[in-house]
Amino acid sequence: MSTVNTSPLPEASAPTPGRRAETEAVYAALSAGVLGAIYGLFVGLFAPDLQIAGVADSFAVWAACGAAVVAAIASSIEYWRARIRPGQEWRQSLPSWKFTVNTVSVVIVHTALAFVAVYALYRVLAMGFIGLPIVTFWSVVLMAVTLGLTTWIVYLSVSAMTTQRMSSLLLAFIAIGTLTAMVTTPDPKWWTIHFSHLGTFETDLSSWVFNGTLIAAGLLVTTFAVYIANDMRRLAEAGVLGNPRGPRTVPVLFVVMGIMLACVGIFPVDVNMPAHNISASGMAVMFLVLLIGGPGFFRGMPRTYFVASGVFLAATIASVILFIPAIGFFSLTAFEIIVFALIFGWIAVFVRFLGIAGRHD
Repeated sequence: MSTVNTSPLPEASAPTPGRRAETEAVYAALSAGVLGAIYGLFVGLFAPDLQIAGVADSFAVWAACGAAVVAAIASSIEYWRARIRPGQEWRQSLPSWKFTVNTVSVVIVHTALAFVAVYALYRVLAMGFIGLPIVTFWSVVLMAVTLGLTTWIVYLSVSAMTTQRMSSLLLAFIAIGTLTAMVTTPDPKWWTIHFSHLGTFETDLSSWVFNGTLIAAGLLVTTFAVYIANDMRRLAEAGVLGNPRGPRTVPVLFVVMGIMLACVGIFPVDVNMPAHNISASGMAVMFLVLLIGGPGFFRGMPRTYFVASGVFLAATIASVILFIPAIGFFSLTAFEIIVFALIFGWIAVFVRFLGIAGRHD
């Protein structure tokens, strides 16, 4: 399990935004800034004196919608083109349907993350400028800056996508989406019921954010599995990973986990409780399979990884014990949040160690 393999890794440069990508990102941001100024002008003229946030028709909603549109355009164009950039050529060997699914999931996540991040940012800003209306001039300026920055960040993000970057994107998306749903929910006592209660307000934006976050995150996990498969296959070919079946089995488990996560959002607890619970349980089962089967799946990974996995497994078991009715130390909400955090915390740790497996520096 901890044997150091001296076989050299095949040549593979970690994708980073090159000079061309950086240049294109700046021009794309400038173009989006101009469009944002025009968009802001129309918003300012036809919807004058908007509140920053806090109401259904607010500047935050208009800005978030604009950011989502430019994020969708930028991510669609650049992720499709980035397959020819250094370090990402392996994506050209993917079947067309798989490459298309990956592109769609990356675009959806960047679009959703742009919407949620911009909306959350203006919600925070509104707390510092209570009651301040947005006049036409500031509508133009803020829209230009918002859409320009969004395009620049998204363009660079998709131009050099790696497993590590995708895991960071996944964690950021989950964190921002769920926190936004928490602070915007119409029921301030949601935590007294259960975590999934955040997705039960069909007509409220907070529930759309919560359920949409789970669905988009599930799609991203399925794409994440493709990157993991490529990394594990490369390590297995170099003799770092000792189980040749690992690169085939582990990605399948991640795909199932992603599908289950998406189904948690597709079937809110108040719409279809059995499907919701089965999906949540299925995701947890895949997590446990990956933890318990780790010594076999990931033979050759650094010893510290298995120590960390053991801690995650022990924490999961302890959470279950503390939640059972006979003890009842954890509420359902606390239990769901803890397990949720353990799953995505483990993913982050796994990806970091996958990136250094076989290195001796």
